[in-house]
Amino acid sequence: MVALFAMPLVAAGCIGAEIDEESAEIVDEIDSALVSENGFLPNALAPNALAPNALAPNALAPNALAPNALAPNALTAITNPGPNGAASREFLRYLVSCALRPDQTFSFSWTDSAGVVHPEVYRGELGMAHWWATGGIANDTYVQRQITACLAARTNWYGTHVTISLRNTESSMSSSPSERATYTVREGAFWGNLFASTPYVRACYSPSGVARARQLQRDCAAGHLNVDPATGATTVQQCGPMTIVGSCDAVCNRVDTTAGFYAGCLENPATSPWVRTDVVVTSFLTP
Repeated sequence: MVALFAMPLVAAGCIGAEIDEESAEIVDEIDSALVSENGFLPNALAPNALAPNALAPNALAPNALAPNALAPNALTAITNPGPNGAASREFLRYLVSCALRPDQTFSFSWTDSAGVVHPEVYRGELGMAHWWATGGIANDTYVQRQITACLAARTNWYGTHVTISLRNTESSMSSSPSERATYTVREGAFWGNLFASTPYVRACYSPSGVARARQLQRDCAAGHLNVDPATGATTVQQCGPMTIVGSCDAVCNRVDTTAGFYAGCLENPATSPWVRTDVVVTSFLTP
């Protein structure tokens, strides 16, 4: 998708301070539409949505990404009225966004503990696996990895909305000169496979982008800073289930000369200094 312009999303708290809730929803909808049409994506997927106790991705892979094709356990997960259900729905919303096209939707409803029915309509954006709407991806590890990288790159420890530029070799993540001129800070890279029998997600940080990422509350590549209130000591924590493997300069190879994304990274630096994956998504931020 060609990027013509971008309209940055602001943190939900800032929106609420300026306009009423109804207006905020309208602004969010307009901004989201403009962003998705022009190659940029908002992040707000919380780390706990990737956790095993939420919707298990491998429960989705064998079937079509459609409500009437879901396995019973997957349907139970997204209609659960409790906290796990909320995490599952958040995960599914971002999954649909990465996988399906803008003209495709995933619609269902769930009932809360008070008996109130909540209709949900999740719309596609990138179309990385638009055919998933009619068939499973259980045997397509490449697509599984692409979607995993897309989800990981859009995860935010704080749930803060930040507009990001995602890039790799896929046409859905191509970038125009104007996009590259606007999003110049390379944050880091993400890869893994949440659909594997043993799910995993890995990330690395670009040293020059750490300060800006933390300023924007994007901590999942560099790590979440935790300050001990008693001692004042600061420690760096993993972003939920992600394993941060260090600097991308150390674990990734060639940088694309035009778009600036990493062409590939070590699959698991802890076990092999040679085995690489080229299914990697690199994220970029505004200066």
